[in-house]
Amino acid sequence: MSEILSSLRSLMASHSPPLDALVVPSEDYHQSEYVSARDKRREFVSGFTGSAGLALITKSEARLWTDGRYFLQAMQQLSDEWTLMRMGEDPLVEVWMSDNLSEEANIGVDPWCVSVDTANRWGKSFAKKDQKLIPTTTDLVDQVWKNRPQSEMSPVVVHPLEFAGCSVSDKLVDLRGKLKQENARGLVIAALDEVAWLYNIRGTDVDYCPVAHAFAIVTTDSAFLYVDKKKVSDEANGYFKGLGVEVREYNDVISDVALLASNRLFSSFSSKSGAKDMEIDSEKTDRLWVDPASCCYALYSKLDADKVLLQPSPISLSKALKNPVELEGLKKCHVRDGAAVVQFLVWLDKQMQEHYGASGYFLEAESNKKKPTETSSKLTEVTVSDKLESLRAAKEHFRGLSFPTISSVGSNAAIIHYSPEPEACAEMDPDKIYLCDSGAQYLDGTTDITRTVHFGKPSAHEKDCYTAVLKGHVALGNARFPKGTNGYTLDILARAPLWKYGLDYRHGTGHGVGSYLCVHEGPHQVSFRPSARNVPLQATMTVTDEPGYYEDGNFGIRLENVLVVNDAETEFNFGDKGYLQFEHITWAPYQVKLIDLDQLTREEIDWLNTYHSKCKDILAPFLNQTELDWLKKATQPVSVSV
Repeated sequence: MSEILSSLRSLMASHSPPLDALVVPSEDYHQSEYVSARDKRREFVSGFTGSAGLALITKSEARLWTDGRYFLQAMQQLSDEWTLMRMGEDPLVEVWMSDNLSEEANIGVDPWCVSVDTANRWGKSFAKKDQKLIPTTTDLVDQVWKNRPQSEMSPVVVHPLEFAGCSVSDKLVDLRGKLKQENARGLVIAALDEVAWLYNIRGTDVDYCPVAHAFAIVTTDSAFLYVDKKKVSDEANGYFKGLGVEVREYNDVISDVALLASNRLFSSFSSKSGAKDMEIDSEKTDRLWVDPASCCYALYSKLDADKVLLQPSPISLSKALKNPVELEGLKKCHVRDGAAVVQFLVWLDKQMQEHYGASGYFLEAESNKKKPTETSSKLTEVTVSDKLESLRAAKEHFRGLSFPTISSVGSNAAIIHYSPEPEACAEMDPDKIYLCDSGAQYLDGTTDITRTVHFGKPSAHEKDCYTAVLKGHVALGNARFPKGTNGYTLDILARAPLWKYGLDYRHGTGHGVGSYLCVHEGPHQVSFRPSARNVPLQATMTVTDEPGYYEDGNFGIRLENVLVVNDAETEFNFGDKGYLQFEHITWAPYQVKLIDLDQLTREEIDWLNTYHSKCKDILAPFLNQTELDWLKKATQPVSVSV
C-alpha cells in the first residue's frame, strides 16, 4: 500500500498543474454501485472492499469516507496509513478539503468517474478558497495499477419480450413523449441498468448485475447504443437494426456527445422507432437532458451548460414502475427463491445438529460443544453460502447471485455488509446468531432476502432485539398510506420499536429491486436520508423492508422481504388522494425461537400466523416431504401465553 501511495504522489507532483490532492471514487464511468474488477480503483489504492466509499490522497495524508454499513469493515481493512472518515459523523469530503487544503489548491479527479452533481457540488465548495477541481486527462490510478484486469468481453444478450413485458419500440415512444414534455431534443443515458432496460438487453460485464458496459443517446428521431462492437453478435446486430438503433463503438460516445451539442449527430437509419408527432418547440430545440446523478462530468463538459436540462432521467422512474409481466415474473422467481432458502435452512439445521451438537432450529437449549472431527464436516460462512448458491442454481431461470452473499456468524454479523473470504472466514457456531442476506438473478426477476437464525439457545437480549426488528419489519409491511407519501416519511415505522429501547441501525430501510437487473434500484427508497424525500412511492414499485440491529463485537440481526406497492381499498378517502399498501412477495419463515411472543400485539401475532400459513402453502409444491415437514413445523401457528 505504501508503494501505491508513493507512486500516486509522484504522479500528482508531476501533473500539470501539480495536484495537492487526488480523489479516487468508487464509481465507474457510469456511476455504478457495483463495478467490474478493472474499475475497482478505490479498492486497489485503499484495500477497502466495500461497495461505497471515496478515497482522498494528499501530499501527506490518505483518508477514506464510507457510510455506516461499512464502518467496522473499513476499520478492519484499512492500514495505518489511512484515516477512516465516517459519513454522517465526520465532515463531508468537500468540506474537509475546503477546510484543510491550502488556498488555490488543485484537487484532481478522473472526470469519467465523478458525476455532474458531485463535481458541481465540490466546485462550489472549493470556490470559497479559490481551490480548483482539476479533471485529469488520464486516470492516475490506472498508471500505477500494473496488473489491472482486462476489459470484459462477454456478449450483449437480447432479453426476451416474454420476460421484459414491454417492447423497445413502445419504450422509445414513451421516452420521446417525455422529451417532448420537457422541450428537449435528446437524452444522454449513462446508467448501465437504464441502457439495459430501454433496449431490452443484458450482459455479464459486472458481477451480480446483468448489464453490459454501454452508453445510449436517444433523440426525437434517432437512437444510439455505444458498446464494444466485439460484444455484439450478428444476431444482436440484426435486432438493433430492426429497431432503428445504431450501434457505435463505446469510446465514440465522447465525440458523439460533442456532435449532439452542436446538433450534428445523425443516425444512418431512418427513424424506425415510432418518433412520429414528436415535434418540439423550435425555440428550445437546443435543450439536452442529462441526469446529473448518473452522467459523468467528462460527457457533461462537452455540452453547453446553458442548454442542458439537469434533472433525473425519465427512464429511472419508468423502470421502477413494473409492468404486469415483470410483476408476475418477480412473484414467480421469489417463490422459487424462497424454496431454495427453505431447503438451505433444512440442510443447515441438520448439519448444525449432526456436526456441532446444536439443539437446532426449533429447540432452545445449549449445544453440547461438539466439533467436527473431519475437515469435510467443518462448516464455515463460505461453505454454507456456497450450499445456498447451489440450491438456487438448480432453480429455473437462474443466472447468478444478485450480490455477494452476506453469510455472517456472531460478531461478523455486526458488520452490516460483511463479505466472507474462504481463507479468513469464521466457522459456524451453534451458540451464536447467524445472519444470511442473499439474493439471485433469474431471467424473470431479481431477489433479495435476509433471515437471522440461532441454532442454540439465544439470550434474552438477543430475543428482545430480534423481536424489536421483527415488529418494525411488520409495521412497515402493514402500512397503508396516502398516495404522494415518500420513503422518508415511512422509515420511522421500522425504527420505532427499536427506538423504544434506545436502539437503531445505520442503513436505509428499503430500496427498489430490479427485474433481472440491479438489486439496488432507484429512484425511490425508504430511508432516513433526505434523498428519500425526492420520489413518492407508487403502485407497481418494488421495495425492500429490512430493518436491523447490530451490536459491535457481538451479533447482528436483520430481516428482509421484497414488497410490491399496490393500490389499497380503504373505508374513506381523505382528500381524494387514494391510498397504497404493500404486498409481500418473499417467502421464508421467521424463526419463532428468536421471538419473544409476549412482546407481540394480537395484530402482529395474526400477521405472523397468516404469513407463515401462506409461506407453507406457496412453497409446498417445490419441496420434498422432509423439507415440507420441516416447513410445517417452522410455520405452526403461535399464540401469546396467558
